[in-house]
Amino acid sequence: MRKGSVARATKETRISVDINLDGTGAYDIKTGVGFFDHMLEQLARHSLIDITVHADGDTHIDFHHTVEDTGIALGQALNDALGDMAGITRYADTHLAMDEALTRCALDVSGRPFLVWDVAFDRDKVGDFDTELFEEFFRAFAMNAGLTLHIANLCGSNCHHIAETCFKAVARTLRKAVEIDPRQADRVPTTKGQLGG
Repeated sequence: MRKGSVARATKETRISVDINLDGTGAYDIKTGVGFFDHMLEQLARHSLIDITVHADGDTHIDFHHTVEDTGIALGQALNDALGDMAGITRYADTHLAMDEALTRCALDVSGRPFLVWDVAFDRDKVGDFDTELFEEFFRAFAMNAGLTLHIANLCGSNCHHIAETCFKAVARTLRKAVEIDPRQADRVPTTKGQLGG
């Protein structure tokens, strides 16, 4: 089983993350930020990656530290679970529709982190959640997981739907990219002999 665990503690947050890449999409998410919990639940359910996240952060100030640090820890746990990345599919992409919203995600489990974020919101908040924090989460996640991650919202007017299509698109793409390709056997999917670095 490909599993990863991270415990991260700073003066601003205390976070523990456990993931199982070969799971069923089970989740236990408690960050103290309701809408963020809902999005992380979507990430688990639609990636079929089991995810446990327990976070205690300075949400009395705002949600920034909790969201960003959760992205860091979740990315590190994913990187830990991937190990040397032998046998994975590596590349994947998805178009994800939800009502009027459509989002495209493409990623490369490359070990070379990069985020392209082409998503705009016409409101500053979804409920009490700052929409600018979605980019912060995905940047922290991609940088610490070692993913080249492209997310583009192609259409949509409802900010909740746009955000949800981003998380579901990443989930479905991640599911495909980390799957073991039976034709790869135990080979790392690169001509360089190793990914990253």
